[in-house]
Amino acid sequence: MAEILNMVHELGEGLFGPLLWSLVWVVIKVVLLLAPVLFMVTYITLAERKVIGAMQVRPGPNRVGFFGVLQPLADAVKLIFKETILPEKADKSLFLLAPLLTLVPALLSWAVVPFSPELILADVNVGILYILAISSLGAYGIIISGWASNSRYAFLGSMRSVAQMVSYEVSMGFTLIPVILITGSLSLVDVVEHQKDWWNIIPLAPMFFIYFISVVAETNRSPFDLPEAEPELVAGFFTEYSAMSSGLFFMGEYANIVLVSFLGALVFLGGWLPPLSILDFIPGIIWLGLKAGFLMFVFLWIRATFPRYRYDQLMRLGWKVFLPVSLFWIFLTGLVLQLTRGIGGE
Repeated sequence: MAEILNMVHELGEGLFGPLLWSLVWVVIKVVLLLAPVLFMVTYITLAERKVIGAMQVRPGPNRVGFFGVLQPLADAVKLIFKETILPEKADKSLFLLAPLLTLVPALLSWAVVPFSPELILADVNVGILYILAISSLGAYGIIISGWASNSRYAFLGSMRSVAQMVSYEVSMGFTLIPVILITGSLSLVDVVEHQKDWWNIIPLAPMFFIYFISVVAETNRSPFDLPEAEPELVAGFFTEYSAMSSGLFFMGEYANIVLVSFLGALVFLGGWLPPLSILDFIPGIIWLGLKAGFLMFVFLWIRATFPRYRYDQLMRLGWKVFLPVSLFWIFLTGLVLQLTRGIGGE
């Protein structure tokens, strides 16, 4: 891979010159990054319907294209050509801005997600912090959508969603601190390379469990989909949305699912590293895709299996169970590292 990239750089500098080629290369990397991400976001909707259909002993979508493979494209065309209805008393500019504020942070977070040591848009040394900071901005889009809709259902749904996201972002962030302590770096490339001997899930299994449950809650997925609880709030914070504006909210939700699945695979499951050294001949990007795909499948599996939590149960789980356990594990990790280094220093 490195040799191929060197050949591409030499050819590009010869055609465009060093300065112009650096700009062209950034554009190429952005396109190469966003194209597969948008493809995954589009087709995870089909995977969800197929998985839930299989668990309910029915075929799922199977009319558009072979085995229904063109169903997401048909859904996209339908949303594009539908009319966007604006509520009469809504703040129209904020109403239309809110879906973008939900989707764009989910896409910007991919700038620091590596698919391999070479396939990364920006290898910054604070990659984990960048993802936590940028992904949290999606909460602004949700609270703005509820306020701008001028609807009680939407406003209550947005308040629930933001409270839920903030609560479980704390737990999710704390589960990553032991990984940072062990690795000594916030760079995702360094985190993956540090797992050559064993994956982080082995010493940090409780943290992986809390991380996964927290990201399920943070993405408002079942059984934690209380912000859009149909019997109570119709459709939650996007009750008043229709057509493509509603589609952008769903794209933001699924983009976050794909993002946290890849982040979990990188941080806890060894990223692009194979489970056994004899399997090193398989490209690392395939291993990363398989691990992230498994986590995405578990997202869908949970939705088809578990009933919805009550709101008080959800908040109690986050603040009274996950937060103390993650804090204890941070303390325990620091203590073990300090004792180990002290013994090694002696």
